Amino acid sequence: MLFNALLSYNNTMESKIKSISLKDVSYPLLLKEIPNPPSNLYVLGRFFDESIINVPKIAIVGTRKASAQGKAFARKISGELTRMGLIIVSGLAMGIDSAAHEGALEVEGKTIAVLANGLGKIYPALNQNLGEKVLEFGGVIISEHGSETPYFKGQFLKRNRIISGLCQAVIVIEAPQRSGSLATARLAAEQGREVFVVPGPINHPNYVGSHQLIRDGARLVGSVEDVLEDLGLANHKAEIASRLLEKIKDKNQLVILRAIREAGQPLNVDKIVQLTKLEPQIVGQTLTFLVIREIIKETEKGYTIG
Repeated sequence: MLFNALLSYNNTMESKIKSISLKDVSYPLLLKEIPNPPSNLYVLGRFFDESIINVPKIAIVGTRKASAQGKAFARKISGELTRMGLIIVSGLAMGIDSAAHEGALEVEGKTIAVLANGLGKIYPALNQNLGEKVLEFGGVIISEHGSETPYFKGQFLKRNRIISGLCQAVIVIEAPQRSGSLATARLAAEQGREVFVVPGPINHPNYVGSHQLIRDGARLVGSVEDVLEDLGLANHKAEIASRLLEKIKDKNQLVILRAIREAGQPLNVDKIVQLTKLEPQIVGQTLTFLVIREIIKETEKGYTIG
C-alpha cells in the first residue's frame, strides 16, 4: 500500500504507481544513455507531462548532516533554478536533499524525488510530508524497485546513478570526505554530465570532499547564472522571462520588466527611471512589489529578472 498521508491523493490518476520499461518510448532519454540504466522505473506523479519530461533537469545533492548555511543555499539556488523553468532532482534524504526539494516547492515548482526503496513507503519516514508535497505540487517520485521493496544500504549508491542520469548536471553542496554525494558526482562525470560544486570554508569538514571535487576539475558555482551559462541555458532563461511578461497585466510592471529584460544586465533605480520615463516614486513602489513577489531580485549591481 502507498503511504497513508497520500490516501486522499490516491484517488487521482497521478497518484497511481506506473511502470516504465527500458524499451518504452516514454523512458527518459538521458537516463537511457547511462551505462547501466534501470530495466524498469516505477513512478508516482505526472512524469509524462510536457512540463516535466521535456524540461531540463538539475540534480542537487549533499550531506544529510548539512549546516544551516548549506541548507539555506540549497533552498535558494533550487528556488532560483525552478523559477528559471528547470526541474530539481534529488533523493528525498534529510539535509541538502530535503532543502533542494523544499526550495522548488517554496516557489510552487515541480521537483523529482528518487527513492532507494519501493514506492510503498517513504524513507526516511520524517520526510513523508515532504513526499506528499512533491506530488501535490505536480512533481514526481521515482524508484527502480517494486512498491514493497524495503531499503538496504547498498541501494542508495544504485539510486544515485538515477539521480545524475536524469539530469544535465549535478550540483554538490557540502560533501564530507566520505559522502554519497561524492559517489553521485563521480557517476555524473562517468555519464558525461557536468558537475558543479559550491565551495565553503577551508577547514569545515562538510567541504573536504567538495574541495577535492573542485581540485579534480569540477566547476565552481556561486550563482544560478554560473550554472545556466556553463550549460548553455542562457536562452532558456530568456524564454522564461518572455513567458513571464505575457502574464503581467499591470502597465508599470510590464514597462519595468521589459526594460530589465532588454538591457540584458542588472539595472539600478536611476537607470530604470531613465529608460522607462516613469516617476521615481512609481518605479520604487513597483520594484518593491516585484521583489516581494520574487519576480525580480535585487543584486549588488542592480535589479534583474528571477
